[in-house]
Formats: sequence, structure tokens, C-alpha cells
Amino acid sequence: MTLCAHMVCGAGTASAWVIRHSQLIQAGRVLDVACGHGRNLYPLLGLGLELFGVDRDAAAFEQLEQAGVHTLALDLEREGELIWPFEDASFSALIVCNYLHRPLFPRLLKLLAPGGVMIYETFAVGNEKFGKPSRAEFLLKEGELLQLIASSPAVAMEVIAYESGYVDVPRPAQIQRICARRQGGAKQLNRLA
Repeated sequence: MTLCAHMVCGAGTASAWVIRHSQLIQAGRVLDVACGHGRNLYPLLGLGLELFGVDRDAAAFEQLEQAGVHTLALDLEREGELIWPFEDASFSALIVCNYLHRPLFPRLLKLLAPGGVMIYETFAVGNEKFGKPSRAEFLLKEGELLQLIASSPAVAMEVIAYESGYVDVPRPAQIQRICARRQGGAKQLNRLA
């Protein structure tokens, strides 16, 4: 799978973490949760994947839809029962960047098909020194992403890569990021860049 490592779209450059681990995505459906303008979906265009973007703000959906991405305006944090339009085990990959809503995590894990990968990157405690987000509910505690990836007894995950620390690019921030595969699929090589 060849990706454009410096794909730039209207809202910015794709996450280097997503680009690095996108080569682990097998054919099938990919869901970008809280996709915004779709910066992490554009590099996946033309790779034979069926792409989906979900966000509560549909402002950028027209451009994404013209590019062939299925979009859905959905408030993932709505009080009460979230009406989830996707079936369990229906995605070969989930991408989540710069978004954290802890109650959603078990449901996201169930969306992964056996052998599917989750590529997740967001802010962590310490980020308040560099700007927003700075409120505790939007910042991962030390090692919390590792705990969340193992939070569903019904979904066994294998961690491929995990990082926690400070980054300068695209701006100074304290982050955690993980790439993990749902167990149960055919054994695959974890090709790392």
C-alpha cells in the first residue's frame, strides 16, 4: 500500500502516526471518528478502501463526499442512547485523532472486524502547558490509552505500537498514541516504517 506521506487537504496535514500505520490496514471499510475535514482520510483515497467519516460538524462533508467518502453527521457525545448506524465487526480499521470521549471506547472496539486495526492519537495530561485542550476530561492520564484498548472483555486487542510523550510537530503537545489489532483474524506481519 503506497500512501502520500505529505497529503495536505483543506484543514491540514494528515497525522504522521496515521500515515505510518496505515500500511497495516487490510482491504475493507475504514472509519475516521471525529473526522473533521478528513485530513486522515485523504491519503487513503484510491487504495480500494471504503472510507467513512463521522463528525458532529458536517461543514466539510461536501468536499469529502465529492472525494468518495461516506459521511455521517453524528453527535458522539449526545446524552442518552447513541443511535449507532454501524454493525459490530464491520470495519477493517478505525482512525481517531485529537478526540477523546471515554464512554465511546468499548463501542469503537466492537466495530473492528477480527484482524482490524485501531490507529488512535490524542492529547494527554501535560498538554495544558501548551494550550488547548487543557481540561482533564479531554486529556489522557498516564498509560490510559493502554488501559482503554484493553477495556472490553469481548474484544481482545494486540498492541502493535504505543507512544506517550511530548511532540513539537505539528505543534507542541503532550500526546499518547496507539496502533492495535483486534485478535481473531489471520496472523499478519506488523510491517513498521
